[in-house]
Formats: sequence, C-alpha cells, structure tokens
Amino acid sequence: MYSDCGFSDLHKDVYGFRPREMMMKNWQAMNAKQKETLWNCLCEELEENIKLSKIVEQEAVERFEARVADVISFGADDRQTALRWITGTEKFYHSQDVEHFVWEQGILFTDYGKKLIKELLDIVEFEEIEWA
Repeated sequence: MYSDCGFSDLHKDVYGFRPREMMMKNWQAMNAKQKETLWNCLCEELEENIKLSKIVEQEAVERFEARVADVISFGADDRQTALRWITGTEKFYHSQDVEHFVWEQGILFTDYGKKLIKELLDIVEFEEIEWA
C-alpha cells in the first residue's frame, strides 16, 4: 500500500530532501501498521507546513503592501509611482529579474505576487546587458 517511492516523495515534500539510506532501511523494515502510522504523521506534518507557509506568505504580502503605503505617504502620488520608487535602485535586464525581485519579497508564488509581476513589468525599465 505504501511504496518506497511514495514514502520518499512524501518525505521530500515534508522536509525538503529525500530520506537518507538509514531512514529508507528503517521504512523497509516496518510492518504495514508502522508504515501507516508514519505515513499519517508525515501527512499531518505536511498539512501543518502548508498552513504555516500560507501564514508566512500572507504576512509577506501585508509587509509589502505596508511598504507601498509608506512610500505613498512619503510623497508618491499613487501606487504606480510608489512601485517605481521601490524598484528604482534595482537593475532589471529580463522579466526573470522582476520575478526574482518579487521572490525576494517572499510573495512570488502567491496570487498577489503574480499580479505584482504584471504591474512591475509595465513599470520597470529594462537595461541592456553589456557584454565585455
């Protein structure tokens, strides 16, 4: 019912890396009930990780929105100007640089982050890469 490959995949989803050799040997030595117990524990831990990740992402969105609001309160006329000021010291050569900027804010994989990328692509100025 619980395959070695499935266990390895689940372990990677929970911890970010595949189980080491000793863990795999322990897994293979377990009976069906022990495997089910461990599997269920890993599934619960994965659910908790997902919940925590959503909280962290939401906090990052709120921080970035607060930053935009601060910049507007400092004199930017609107959101577009605030985003231009926030990104003004960055160098963008490609759309992936915009994605990297949004990733650095901790919001790349959120709906907000996807919308922000689209906004920034219309705002930032891309520089030419100089090849020496």
